[in-house]
Amino acid sequence: MLILILNSGSSSIKFQLMQMPDEKILSSGLIERIGAENSKFKYQNDSAMIDEERQVETHLAGLEMIAKLLLDPVKGNISKAEEIYAIGHRVVHGGNSFRDTTLITPEVKETIKKLNVLAPLHNPHNLAGIEVAENLFPKAKQVAVFDTAFHQTIPTKARKYGIPNAFFEEKRIQLYGFHGTSHKYVTQRTNKYFGEIIENVISIHLGNGCSITAVKNGNSIDHSLGFAPSNGLIMGTRSGDIDHSIIFYMVRTLGYELDEVEKLLNSKSGMLGLSGYSDLRDIQMAALEGDAHCLMALEMNAYRIKKYIGSYTAILNGLDTLIFTAGIGENSSMLREMICSDLTFLGIVLDTRKNDLNNSGIREIQSDSSKVKILVVPTNEELEIAKQGYELLKED
Repeated sequence: MLILILNSGSSSIKFQLMQMPDEKILSSGLIERIGAENSKFKYQNDSAMIDEERQVETHLAGLEMIAKLLLDPVKGNISKAEEIYAIGHRVVHGGNSFRDTTLITPEVKETIKKLNVLAPLHNPHNLAGIEVAENLFPKAKQVAVFDTAFHQTIPTKARKYGIPNAFFEEKRIQLYGFHGTSHKYVTQRTNKYFGEIIENVISIHLGNGCSITAVKNGNSIDHSLGFAPSNGLIMGTRSGDIDHSIIFYMVRTLGYELDEVEKLLNSKSGMLGLSGYSDLRDIQMAALEGDAHCLMALEMNAYRIKKYIGSYTAILNGLDTLIFTAGIGENSSMLREMICSDLTFLGIVLDTRKNDLNNSGIREIQSDSSKVKILVVPTNEELEIAKQGYELLKED
């Protein structure tokens, strides 16, 4: 079964063409910095390797570029669109409507569209990916895997907000949680790595979007993102946690419109607002060159993550393993070191030499004196989506 996986993030698209069930990757690639002048495009298979800067203004343009390459007579892997049996889509917000991997129908698309307001940086791009795929691969079955699904195990005491009960019971205003496909994948890989289910795990997903999850015996029990993927950690363009009184002050006193405040908090804040850059690689380079704003942005980012590590260690009643994953978590030794510094009270002691090594695959980076295992675990949301899609369709 040939399955094409499309993983549309807030500023990126990751994709893999995979032969299932043997999990053989035929083509893979990544488009980063969509909308920026220096978008990056990567693509590789047995006959081609592309790694260059291209102007990719929208997610739609990126998806069309991917489809064209897959069908290319020289660089592609398929001669006709009908060879792809299914397309698996990452969808960020499933609300209470979707708890499992789902075959996409017009009704499913309409529900995803209604949830756009709760994930404005993601769901519209996820839906666009579905609609483009339907046009380019009309015979393929379209399957949605929801980021919120892994967090269905979060207990009510962590899921509810301190507002009148009716908002939870009737309006379903609650913590939903996100990046669940990634957190589930790296948790399962960690358990497989150690040969047992680890009791107390904190998984830290650091990309343009960032989140942290407390995992007890393989189940999510708390998570930093909530009703929408906007609170918690400081992200590329999103503010993370903020006193909601600031929003009222901006509207009532400073004269902002609500739409302006929403755009500011989602698209102009976070690392971009603090440093002038949304890409951590640019921020680190500028910080090393003495840029005070960039250095402060990194310190604030690490400080916020440390606070969550402390609180989640408390609710887990201990910590066995700390996981770093996603683009920044896997590649930024600088931020990992800043996060792990001064956490010896919790038993977290980093080995700076191991941390600086750029090895592939799962690697341990704790010192011999550390009571907590510190792991870098490369995420593979695309593989997780393919596995879930195959399980849904294999009896079809």
